This record gives sequence, C-alpha cells and structure tokens, in this order.
Amino acid sequence: MVQALQLFGDRDLRLTEIAPAPAPGPGEVRIRIRAVGLNFIDVWGFRGMAFAKRRLPLVVGAEAAGAIEAVGEGVADLSPGDRVVPYGAMTCGRCRACREGRDNLCEDVSGVMGFHLDGFARELVTLPARLVVKVPNGVSDTDAACAGIAFGTVQHMLFDNARLEPGESVLVHAGGSGIGTAAIRMAKAIGCTVYTTVGDDEKGRRAAELGADHVINYRTERFEGEVRRLTKRKGVDVVFEHVGADTWNGSLLCLKRGGRLVTCGSTSGVSATMNLMQLFQQQYRITGSFGCSLANIRQALDKMAAGIRPVVDTVYPLADFAQGLERLESRKVFGKILVGL
Repeated sequence: MVQALQLFGDRDLRLTEIAPAPAPGPGEVRIRIRAVGLNFIDVWGFRGMAFAKRRLPLVVGAEAAGAIEAVGEGVADLSPGDRVVPYGAMTCGRCRACREGRDNLCEDVSGVMGFHLDGFARELVTLPARLVVKVPNGVSDTDAACAGIAFGTVQHMLFDNARLEPGESVLVHAGGSGIGTAAIRMAKAIGCTVYTTVGDDEKGRRAAELGADHVINYRTERFEGEVRRLTKRKGVDVVFEHVGADTWNGSLLCLKRGGRLVTCGSTSGVSATMNLMQLFQQQYRITGSFGCSLANIRQALDKMAAGIRPVVDTVYPLADFAQGLERLESRKVFGKILVGL
C-alpha cells in the first residue's frame, strides 16, 4: 500500500492508503511523485464544483514532479531515475489537436488529473510516456512541480496567445499569486514594462523586488485610473487577466487601442458585462486561455533552468495538504504553495 490524499466530499480530504500504481505496460512509465503544486483548480475541487463529473473518493493534485521508477515496453527516451513533470490532463493523443501539439485543445480528453480523474497527490502514478516531460539539470523538484500548470499556463498565455514582445507593456493582475509572480518574471526577462496589482503593501514591496516597474494596491487605488495615469492615458499593450468579474471592465480600460487581453481565470465571478462599442472601436483582441501544451511545459522548464525560478510561498507535508488549500483560498499567499512527498 502507498499513501495518497483523497477527497471524499466537499472539504473532506483524508490521508489514506491505496494500492500502488500498477507496473507500467507498453508505452507507459511509473513515476514516484516528489512534489505537488497547488492551484485554484484544487480549491475548486476541494469546495465541490457542481459541473465536475467524477467519482469519489478521488486522489487530488493536478500539478507535480517526480522521478521515473520503471518503464514499460517500447519506451526508449525515458529511463529509471529520470526526473519528470507529468501532464495534468489525460488527453487522447490521437485527435488533430493532439497530433499538432495543441494538447490543451484535445477533442477527446478524459479529464483533468485531480479534478475529474485521480491526480498526483500519491506516492506512485502510472501514465502514458507521451504525457511526461523531462526536467533539465539544475531545476529542483519543487521548482519543477510549478511547471505543469503555473509556469506552463503563463508561457501559453503570454507568448502563444498574447504574443508578448520585448519592450512592450503588460498589466499583470494579482502579482502575488503563483501565476502572477511567474508572469512578472517572464515579462521582465524579455525587457517589458510591467504594471501589477496587489492586495496589500507588503505584496507590493515583494512584487517590486521581482521586477515590477509599477505596483498598484487595488484596495486603496482604482487600478484602471492608475494605469491610465502612468501611461499618460495611452494604456498597455497586454493585460494578463485571471481575476474575473471584479477586474474585467477595468482591464479593458487599461488597454491601448489594438491592445490584447488574455484571460485564464474567473476567481471573482464567472459573468461580466462589457461595452461592445468600446470593443470594436478600440479594436481590442481578447483571448481565452486554458492550461498549456506539453511544449509549453518544456519551454517553462527551460526558462527555470536559465534562471527564471518560481516564487515559493510555503511547502507543506502531504498530511497538511488541506492547510495549503486553505492558505491559497485565503489569498494571503505570495507565490506558489507546494506539497512535498
């Protein structure tokens, strides 16, 4: 038997013992998990989302890193001992999107690990080798555990979807969050001017230390007014949006004419109204972004190896996974929360 963290009902997480993952079959690998990254998808699952089709109990955890323990027949590019990041969704590998490397647009995906299907908060997991990415030398297990969702999502948002270019300006919402801190660092690494919003002055200080050029405390200032003032009413090239209803229309006001908004979240609410005349007159480009591709995870790991490291808030033991979720839910976090196995 091996240890696992299972969800039995809304906010009912238990450390249990389950049967070990099976020996890998043809084209599969068995991974010993070393670290798990926490994300808001874990919070949503913890709360119990009505639209999630799943059977309980469910092993939680959508983002992780580990090491190959065994490989199945036909696996040539992975060996026992290789450190890896597993992909966070069970894609089909056959549809056009999968064949073209657009994994997060799989037409026959079985579900997200830790949300619809058993996830990574367990000692061992067996997966198709095609859904595993090697970790470069010099990247720690805890950093690598931030690649599958946090860093991969930011890579996909900023560079695949927003097409952020060196020297442009970008507004990063919630600069103290896991993806917010990653976005600040990735944007600064290519010479962009970064504006960011935070919920308190201490987070603002730390965001500035990461490289943010302009920090706005949204609790004391209207962020859209400050961005327009700081840009002399010109606006920014890109808005990195993941807050949702509370910031949606303000974010649009922050864009310059022809600017791009990319969004991956709706933690403050899933519905918003918008001025359609403003949309077409200002020629905004709005893109929804969900997850990332395997290629984005490789790119994210390469950036970590080059020195763009994740900001880690706290590392909890497996038994305290629920405390990590509660800290994430409280929004007191600065950077990523991780669980070590």
